[in-house]
Amino acid sequence: MRQQAETNQEGNRDMEISHIIKKQRAYFATGATRDVGRRIEVLKRLQQVIRAREGELAGAMKQDLGKSASESYMCEVGLTLSELSYQISHLKRWARPRRRGTDLTNFHGKSFSVREPYGCVLVMSPWNYPFLLCMEPMIGAIGAGNCCVLKPSAYSPAASSAMAALVREVFPEEYVTVVEGGRAENSALLEERFDYIFFTGGVSVGKLVMEKASAHLTPVTLELGGKSPCIVDKTANLKLAAARIAFGKYLNCGQTCVAPDYLLIDSSVKDAFLEQFIRTVRSMYGEQPLDNPNYGKIINRKHFDRIRGLMDQEKLVYGGETDPETLRIAPAVMDHVTRADGVMQEEIFGPILPVVTFDEITEAFRFVQEGEKPLAAYLFTGDKSTEKQFLDRISFGGGCINDTVVHLAASRMGFGGVGNSGMGSYHGRRSFETFTHEKNILKKYGWIDLPLRYQPYDGKKDRLVRMFLK
Repeated sequence: MRQQAETNQEGNRDMEISHIIKKQRAYFATGATRDVGRRIEVLKRLQQVIRAREGELAGAMKQDLGKSASESYMCEVGLTLSELSYQISHLKRWARPRRRGTDLTNFHGKSFSVREPYGCVLVMSPWNYPFLLCMEPMIGAIGAGNCCVLKPSAYSPAASSAMAALVREVFPEEYVTVVEGGRAENSALLEERFDYIFFTGGVSVGKLVMEKASAHLTPVTLELGGKSPCIVDKTANLKLAAARIAFGKYLNCGQTCVAPDYLLIDSSVKDAFLEQFIRTVRSMYGEQPLDNPNYGKIINRKHFDRIRGLMDQEKLVYGGETDPETLRIAPAVMDHVTRADGVMQEEIFGPILPVVTFDEITEAFRFVQEGEKPLAAYLFTGDKSTEKQFLDRISFGGGCINDTVVHLAASRMGFGGVGNSGMGSYHGRRSFETFTHEKNILKKYGWIDLPLRYQPYDGKKDRLVRMFLK
C-alpha cells in the first residue's frame, strides 16, 4: 500500500509539472511576453516587490545559512536589484534589430539580425546564494521574453519558500513558476522538454543536466565550480592581499563558487603574509569567530562533516574550531599543503585556506595548469610582466588582479566558466544574449537580379563569379 501511495504521489507530481509547462507554452504562444515595454514593466514590478520583501528575504537567508542582514543585502538582494536596474535601463537598445554589413555578392540588399526568445526555460539554482543565483538568471530570461520555471535548492528551504511567495506576487503561474522540492522534482523537470536550461551547481549534477538536455537537443548554460587558485607573488602588497583574500575566502563561510580555493604564494613572503593574514582575519571576525553573530554557518550536517574531515590538524596553523550544534566552522588556515592532501582533492566550499608555496612564478602557473580549468583565478602582483604571463598561460572562467570575488558583481561583463567549470555566461547584456536566439536575415530588393547564379553557366559567368568570390 505504501509503495502504491508513493507511486501515485510521483505520478501526480509529474502530471503537475507537465501541466505547468503546457500552460507556459500556451502563454508564450500568445505573444504576451514579446512586447519589450511589458517586459520592462514586469521587471520594474519585480524590483518593487523585492524591495518591499527585503526583510523577509534576509530572514530566510539567516535561517538557511546564518547570513547577516548586511551580507544578505550586499551579496544577494543588492546585487539582484543592481542587475535589475541595468537590465531595465538597457533592454530597449538590446532588443532592437541590428544592422549588419552586406557583401557585394548580395547587392542590392540589407542585412540585419533580430533576437528572439527561446520560449519556456528552466533555471536550476543552488543553495549557497539562493536568492541571487535564482533571480539573476530569471531576470535575464524574462528580459529576453521567455516564460520561466525556477527550481531552487531543497537545501535552502526558507529562501525557496520566500522566493516562491515573491514570484507569485509578481507573475502569473503561466509566466513564471517556482517548483519547490528535492531530487524527485529535479528528476521530473529534467524529463520534460524545455527550450533552454540554465543550471548552477556542482560538476556531477551538471553532467546529468547536460545528458538529459541532449535527449531534446536543448541548449544549456552550466555554471559549475572547481578549485579556484589565488596566487601571491613577492611584489604584491601583502596588507591589501591579506584583506581581500580573507574577504573572498570567508564570505558566506567559504560557500562561494568563486572563492579562492587555495593559496599559491612565493616562499620568500609566505611567513610575512600569514602573519598579516591572521591579524586581518582576527580584526574581521574577532578572536572567537563562532561567537560572532555576523559569521554564518555551513548549510547542513553533511557538508559540515565533509569540511571538518578535510582539516589536517597537523597542518592547521590557525583557526578551524567547530560547533556541531550550530554547524559553524571558524576560518582556518592550513600550511605546508601539497597536491596529495585531501583538502586539494576536491573543491573545498568551506572556510579552509590551504597554503602551497613556490620559488618561481612559473611553478605556480604550472601547478594550476596541471588541474582542471577553474571557474575563477586571482593574482596579487605589482609586476606587469607577471600579470601578462598569468593572463596568457592560465585558462579560467574569470577573475581579478589584486582582488577576489568582486568580478562577479559586474553587470557590464559576462560571468561564466570554461572546460570543467562550466559553459556559457550571463550578467547584463550576456544574459539577454544567452536567453535569446539571434536570427540573421538578408532582405533582397527586386529592382536588380544578376543572372550569374542561374543556369546555363558559361565562361563569361564563371569569370564574373570569380571576380566577386575570391
